[in-house]
Amino acid sequence: MIEKTLVLIKPDGVKRGLIGEILKRFEQRGLKLVGMKMVWIDKNFAKKHYSAHVKKGFYKNLEEFITSGPVVAMVIEGIHAVEIVRKIVGSTEPKSAEIGTIRADFAHVSYDYADKKGITIKNLIHASGTSEEAAIEINLWFKPEEIYDYKTAHEEHVF
Repeated sequence: MIEKTLVLIKPDGVKRGLIGEILKRFEQRGLKLVGMKMVWIDKNFAKKHYSAHVKKGFYKNLEEFITSGPVVAMVIEGIHAVEIVRKIVGSTEPKSAEIGTIRADFAHVSYDYADKKGITIKNLIHASGTSEEAAIEINLWFKPEEIYDYKTAHEEHVF
């Protein structure tokens, strides 16, 4: 039940100064930050992270966007972390995301708008979709020694 998941604050979230606000959302729920770093990825790394999308029509714009500025990569740990983080983040399309989620509160772009403009949808954040995906992504972004094991005050009350 206790699992780890990867969260990326994409270049739009970094450039808009939302790193603290986004991290706060996870910590308020009792999730624990166990790894964090800022990285400016290149096209080769983007292809590794988005390997499932490389052959898709939207990939070129996605690659251009994700390499346009620094990304904050985080490993978040907690009970059902993958599912809880996805709920906090909201739907991939900000226009469709539930109010109160990160994407709904800080973005409102639709797929239709992005497609018409020929741009990737700027949705601030990436969160692993499954436990299996999280394990692969964490291994891609972090070395084992960059992930920390410690107890938070919250764990004393919950676990």
